[in-house]
Amino acid sequence: MLVCGLYFEVHYFAILMLLSVIIVNYNVKYFLEQCLCSVRKAIGELAMVRGENSVEVIVVDNQSTDGSIEYLEPRFPFAQFIASPVNLGFSKANNLALQKAKGQYILFLNPDTILPEDAFVKCTRFMDAHADAGALGVYMVDGAGQYLKESKRGFPSLWVSFCKMSGLTKWFPTSRIFAGYYLGHLSNQHIQMVDVLSGAFMMVRKQALEKTGGFDEQFFMYAEDIDLSYRLQKAGFTNYYLPDCRIIHFKGESTRKNSHYVKQFYRAMVQFVQKHHHGELAWLYTGLLEAMIWLRAAITVVSREHAAHSIPYTGTPAFFLSGDERSKKEVRSVITSFEGYTITENPDEAREWIFCEGYTYNFRQIIEQLQSCPPRLKAFIHAGGTYTVVGSQSSGQRGYVIALD
Repeated sequence: MLVCGLYFEVHYFAILMLLSVIIVNYNVKYFLEQCLCSVRKAIGELAMVRGENSVEVIVVDNQSTDGSIEYLEPRFPFAQFIASPVNLGFSKANNLALQKAKGQYILFLNPDTILPEDAFVKCTRFMDAHADAGALGVYMVDGAGQYLKESKRGFPSLWVSFCKMSGLTKWFPTSRIFAGYYLGHLSNQHIQMVDVLSGAFMMVRKQALEKTGGFDEQFFMYAEDIDLSYRLQKAGFTNYYLPDCRIIHFKGESTRKNSHYVKQFYRAMVQFVQKHHHGELAWLYTGLLEAMIWLRAAITVVSREHAAHSIPYTGTPAFFLSGDERSKKEVRSVITSFEGYTITENPDEAREWIFCEGYTYNFRQIIEQLQSCPPRLKAFIHAGGTYTVVGSQSSGQRGYVIALD
């Protein structure tokens, strides 16, 4: 009788769990710290609507060497941390957490993202209202507030891939014919049914994953989100793009567009084609991609990786702080500890703008204002209660961190 009662309690808890958030980390502890601060706020807002114990957070650390687990675990007791003794890659690490997830919806989330407080409320409500939805993606901006085109994508057919690799997509970004890779003919501002969603923020119905399985582990890095999106559609589900929810994806912190990135990206595309397509066109496509791997790698300029504890600007950085007063005090204690870093009260004299989240200034406001930040100012973000400041001025370069350990 006792065993039956215990089973009922566990099963009942599993039913109550609405959302499981899965994050895979590799050596980006400071960015993940800011991400988890925003996740905590989104959990709080969802709790007010759906009740407590609606969300679980599972972080898989892929053999980081920066002390991520030791740094983050005591700061975020609401999250479950799994330390992998080896680097499993993105797909295997997500699947490891998926085995433990109890949520009705599963959110695969990158560690270099920042969410608005209402992200979970908006996305779960949309999924509730659309029974055909297998997965949901959102409007993403980079660290400079620029829209990320990979927020919505089309399947990489032979023609779509040729347009992408040849530059036709870039030259005709809104063409239905040439811009199929990023679905440039579809508005970024309206809800859309799309082919491919980004693995940086991908909310998937657990019921759909039970039919399709999780990420295909043959994809170590890249194309695993394309593959899962494809299998969801093949299983009869719809993938939706929801622009009402906007997040920051620094992107450059976890994806650097150097020659190694180019090779990995296109080889993953080859794997996708070999898995899902057959015949002469598939062989042609594979050959084209293999040729492009070496051509693109040859012309790609390798991005210089910046030190984790410095801002590599010339001259004297001049920071302007906006937002919550208590949070601004935390930032001052960090900034003033570094020789040559100054804080100005005049935004016209500033070169850098730090958005300070806190009680009176939230992540949603930061994301909104970031999109209208003057281009001459380098934008950074500070979550209240932390002693780190993060930013990224390009989706193709590593992000910047100022931190006091």
